[in-house]
Amino acid sequence: MQQLGCSMRRAAMAAVTVWLLILIYLSIGIFTIQSREAAERRNEVLFVKYGKAMKEVGVLREQNEELMRLLKEKGVVAAKEAQLQQNKLPFALKAQSAVPSSIAENGTPRYLFTKEHEIARRDLDNSIRELFFYLNSQFEKNDGLPFARHAMNQVLSLLGQSAAFADIDGSEKWRKAALTTISAKIQSQLDRLQNPNDCTSARSLICQLNKGCGFGCQLHHVTYCFIVAYGTNRTLILLHDGLDWNYSEKGWTAAFLPISRCKHADVSKDEVKEKDWSSVAMSAPHRVVKLPFIDGMHGRPSFLPLAFPEFFASDLLKLHSNPPVFFISQFLRYLMRPNDELAKRISEAASKVPFSEEYMKWTEYWFQVEEYRIGRPTRRRIYIATDDPSVFAEAKEKYSNYEVYGDVAIADSAQTKKRYSSDSLLGVIVDIEMLARCTYLVCTFSSQVCRMGYELMQIRVGDAGSRFHSLDDVYYYGG
Repeated sequence: MQQLGCSMRRAAMAAVTVWLLILIYLSIGIFTIQSREAAERRNEVLFVKYGKAMKEVGVLREQNEELMRLLKEKGVVAAKEAQLQQNKLPFALKAQSAVPSSIAENGTPRYLFTKEHEIARRDLDNSIRELFFYLNSQFEKNDGLPFARHAMNQVLSLLGQSAAFADIDGSEKWRKAALTTISAKIQSQLDRLQNPNDCTSARSLICQLNKGCGFGCQLHHVTYCFIVAYGTNRTLILLHDGLDWNYSEKGWTAAFLPISRCKHADVSKDEVKEKDWSSVAMSAPHRVVKLPFIDGMHGRPSFLPLAFPEFFASDLLKLHSNPPVFFISQFLRYLMRPNDELAKRISEAASKVPFSEEYMKWTEYWFQVEEYRIGRPTRRRIYIATDDPSVFAEAKEKYSNYEVYGDVAIADSAQTKKRYSSDSLLGVIVDIEMLARCTYLVCTFSSQVCRMGYELMQIRVGDAGSRFHSLDDVYYYGG
């Protein structure tokens, strides 16, 4: 019996062992099947991703080859895009094409390229410029390196080719034409806003001209007032019509045209109380609102600079490298419409110009890039705007290969002790207008006058985003 009991126990243990082995085998089989299925699914996903990646690599390779071919041929394009967009500007006014109809009638498409194409083109140019700035700083630290001059010439050549790329198929003219049309529409809107049928019932915004700062700062201050007036659909009126402007005893009209056909006395009669600004909503019920300096403004609206209207967004992002600057320039241009005397001074100054050394260094770089772009030598002409008359003689002595233009009398009148006079006022405006007419601007963006010149360049060329070099700061708005 004892042997039988032992045999029974051994048999039971053997049976349990066999059962466990079978269970383990089945489990391994199940997990193996599941693992295989999971692995197969992962492989399928990886295969799909691999296929997409290879497709994208192929597209990128084709784009790279096309870009290299374009750069080698310096802007010659083999074929145009198959389908060209013909979107329309979503203006609050009647929508019209961004490009004048005459251009479309001549066979030029309304939109040569997509927004993505234009952004990519600007990104390419910007990346090359960033590389140039980096290499330039390194070369200055290691000017003994034998490859420095050769590498710099190569980068300058690349910049020239990139600049030429911007004008393929006349695309530069297309962009300028489209931006000119947008500009004309905004100017028309401003003109209607500033000249209501009935001044006595017009909703108005009163702006104090004499802010305690220089000319450029004051003009930027009035521009801020104008943008608020535009955003709230009000007519901008200068307090006392700008007659007490500290820059001239003749007031605003010593240099510029009146900003409105309405007078301060027309919109704000004795019985009308000018309500101080509080916010867009709280100021809305009042017909006449007085705007404070931006430094003390409460309830700031969302449309202050550097904002720009949403209904332009798609077109300006496509057409311009810095839409806020373009939008600001429209208001500054309207404000700075010259009177007859100033227009004559500007014309005389322009007729004479055939359109610290760091300024000259970046000026020389631009001329080198321009020569690579056009493929031939170019005459070096510069216009100098300064409040130091001695700069002109110094520039002519140190840079004898340059034709130096500018007005010593303007520089003399711009000195602090002579600044607040009609002659000085007209002089600084002429300088700004001449800066805006230059092909390339080298200055300090910490200067209000420099930024005004850059802003007004947008009106003349359309997109001046690659036509400047600031020696100290990025573009910002202040006034």
